[in-house]
Amino acid sequence: MPSFTAEQVSQHNSATDLWVIVHGKVYDLTAFANEHPGGKKVLVKVAGKDASKQFDQFHNAAILAKYGPALYKGDVGSGESKQEVVEEPLEGLEEGDAFGDGIPFGDPYWYSDWHSPYYDESHRKVRAVIRRFVDKEMTPFCHEWDEAKEMPRSIFEKAAKAGILQCIVGHVDPKYIEVPYPGNIEASKFTAFHEFVVCDELSRCGSGGAMWGLVGGLGIGLPPVIQFGSDYLKDKVVKDCLAGRKNICLAITEPSAGSDVANLKTEAKKTPCGKFYILNGEKKWITNGIFSDYFTVACRTGGPGMSGVSLLLVEKTMPGVKTRHMPCSGVWASGTTYITFEDVKVPVENIIGQENKGFKCIMYNFNHERMGICIQATRFARVCYEDSMKYAHKRETFGKKLIEHPVIRNKLAHMARKIEATHAWMEALIFQSIQMPKEQQMLKLGGPIALLKAQSTQTMEFCCREAAQIFGGLSYSRGGQGERVERLYREVRAYAIPGGSEEIMLDLGIRQAVKVAQFMGAKL
Repeated sequence: MPSFTAEQVSQHNSATDLWVIVHGKVYDLTAFANEHPGGKKVLVKVAGKDASKQFDQFHNAAILAKYGPALYKGDVGSGESKQEVVEEPLEGLEEGDAFGDGIPFGDPYWYSDWHSPYYDESHRKVRAVIRRFVDKEMTPFCHEWDEAKEMPRSIFEKAAKAGILQCIVGHVDPKYIEVPYPGNIEASKFTAFHEFVVCDELSRCGSGGAMWGLVGGLGIGLPPVIQFGSDYLKDKVVKDCLAGRKNICLAITEPSAGSDVANLKTEAKKTPCGKFYILNGEKKWITNGIFSDYFTVACRTGGPGMSGVSLLLVEKTMPGVKTRHMPCSGVWASGTTYITFEDVKVPVENIIGQENKGFKCIMYNFNHERMGICIQATRFARVCYEDSMKYAHKRETFGKKLIEHPVIRNKLAHMARKIEATHAWMEALIFQSIQMPKEQQMLKLGGPIALLKAQSTQTMEFCCREAAQIFGGLSYSRGGQGERVERLYREVRAYAIPGGSEEIMLDLGIRQAVKVAQFMGAKL
């Protein structure tokens, strides 16, 4: 790779020959200058110079990661050509090694060499692999995907090759997995804490749209097939979805039934021959629906209430299936969809679990789904905090940096205490999900996880608002330094409502706690 001295770079100092140095790397901006959003003259002023300070003042690191490779000329050095740069080894793999940027509360405590009973070398490996993937393949493109309201097929394939997609659907039979888990962790040793690390690190991209687009539908649509589907259905669906070749989503919510799942209206009637179900109904706000190949559909096959609900695997190619994109406030890249089923002929072999026993299948996955929302919302709160802390150290007002104003430190302190309390609660409940027998988890963990969901989404909302106040006008503009804060503020409702609205979660949490306590003999 070429190397240039600062003196050599300084010779490229005109509008027709415009080089700059940013963080030790040399970029040729000659052809780019006319497209620069801030105008050409701004770049001409720093032509031939080190523009690192100016770049950091007006841009975030994702811009350089996205556009830098096409403009890159070489490194600042002796002026002699160097060998091709080999990819740097993964960091933070050894016990005691710090990981990340070292921003106070910008990452969980165990990233900063704090002791923890939950993590070991295998978690550190997974963490390093996912962070590298996110920094390279996701964060630089989230704004572009959001504006386009779609994600490229290539990101699913890349995530699959990195072993990411199989990490967020619970335990999977190894015969359906084509690549190793991240960090080459053995499938039998991959636990809920590894999944926690994967989801948490993916969420560092700071985009609910990218997160839901990549793993949203998969994480809630595929587990019912894996847990309750026949071998026929699993062979048909699981491998292709985990390989990124196909997409699946969960279709439960309807125009007239959200959290009230037991009263859904979509209906499937069995034909006289007994070989098919005829499906009719509508589904609304379905994540990934617009680009999914398969739909895990909750429908009524029996009488009223939860005892008449079944799950069917519906294929997009079946006649009578129609999808249309729904414009929403946030999560634009996730493909929020309105689906109609009009006399769709579904083979009886496509039933997931037993007829009229689908409500149990839905409930079985709710804890997992809600925990995923908690993990994402809490990391998004941390992203807002991290970006605010960094911005407060470079933005100056009234002759001093923002971080020197007590009111700003007060905002950051309240953000940090909420984030750390929520994160600790998540770890405690995830530990219980590993230790507690499966049959007890639906009874004992449902309430606490419901409360955790409300806690995490309210923490996200608080941190988004405070970050917006710290960033000021930058948080009101799409793109730029406040890109992630602006986007996440729009996405708060997408986390506070789906998976069970905060009001429903808070009520459920207390009702469940009282019920379990009475069963255990509490003196109430």
